Amino acid sequence: MTIFNLRKSTYLFLFLLMNFNLISCAKQFKNAELKVKAVDKDSLKIKTGAERTNSYLNLLKGKKVGIVANQTSVLSILERAEIAPNVMGSKKISHHLVDYLFDYNLITVKKVFAPEHGFRGKADAAALIQDGLDTKTGLPILSLHGKSKKPSAQQLENIDIVVFDIQDVGVRFYTYISTLHYVMEACAENGIPLIILDRPNPNGHYIDGPILEMKHTSFVGKHPVPVVYGMTIGEYGQMINGEKWLKNGIQCDLKVIPLENYTHNSEYHLPIRPSPNLPNDKSINLYPSLGFFEGTTINAGRGTEFQFQRYGAPFFPKSDFSYTPISNFGAKYPKHKEKQCYGVDLRKTEHLSKIDLSFLIDAYKKTPKTEKFFGNTFTIHAGNTTLQKQIEAGLSAKEIEKTWKKGLETFKKIREQYLIYE
Repeated sequence: MTIFNLRKSTYLFLFLLMNFNLISCAKQFKNAELKVKAVDKDSLKIKTGAERTNSYLNLLKGKKVGIVANQTSVLSILERAEIAPNVMGSKKISHHLVDYLFDYNLITVKKVFAPEHGFRGKADAAALIQDGLDTKTGLPILSLHGKSKKPSAQQLENIDIVVFDIQDVGVRFYTYISTLHYVMEACAENGIPLIILDRPNPNGHYIDGPILEMKHTSFVGKHPVPVVYGMTIGEYGQMINGEKWLKNGIQCDLKVIPLENYTHNSEYHLPIRPSPNLPNDKSINLYPSLGFFEGTTINAGRGTEFQFQRYGAPFFPKSDFSYTPISNFGAKYPKHKEKQCYGVDLRKTEHLSKIDLSFLIDAYKKTPKTEKFFGNTFTIHAGNTTLQKQIEAGLSAKEIEKTWKKGLETFKKIREQYLIYE
């Protein structure tokens, strides 16, 4: 081999080696980039107020604490765990907030206040909840859906601070915001600060429906807001305070522990059903539209495994789709119990970003004149007498929705003052 050929071979070898190194570095860089993206994605997961323990534990230390909670009051946190002999690691562990705070040595939990459906969330809608004891912690459970819906001064004796942590679904006739109202009022009257541990609103991506007229206030609607108001429960608490909706205009000493990585357009899957008859994301999305059926004689899936994902009645015209409501978890006495109901299956409908009145209008048209359609509670669900009159007069969904426009525009301006998230 000549010197020239030797040099040529050496240069070729060096060239190939350099390219190999460049390719190797590029792969390493790409892999590193993928890992960074994975970490970033994980870090952007929504973090509930309850999970942000560093933001509120110090506020509770040395205090006698009352907690307003139900089965949704759960937090997942990283804890050290033994993953192999002599090896320590960490993993996410879910705790109920009451159990977590009860076990925390520096915090004294004195009482638990339970909303509609009870502390473990098993009671029927509107069923009265009795006081009792939590079998796990031995703490007294005081009902806010029994004889009284507001904590009494006596119940708040020896309480230094109250924590509110309940998953809401962002619908006016869902009663947890009424419970919040009464808790705020009781705290304000007794000079007790309140902390709301904020949670996402699964219907927070839109605002729609008629505004409640104050002459029709009830526990299923206390404030002049639309059916879907597009706020988290923390934001809503700020609005109750700011608009002076509490008795005599008093205001609560309120602190909200906000969510991380959340906007009103964030998609959020509820890991625990917020009440017995909202079993999944589809039912929660349809609830603002089908909740009106609570004030009618039409069954909206209670007594089946597909609550708020269908509607029907025995007197509807016979069709290919039918179901028979029976007594079950969350509905001991569903409408038309053990009767075959013909109706409409909504499980495959598209995700809604507005209230769909077509279901209500369709059901009204399918109801024979010999049958009653509207019940005594329809007005308090609608928040006015107008909606019933509009449907009876044969107005279309679009014509009815136009009458909401002015009220919604006014509400949106009020809402803006209390938003925490985009």
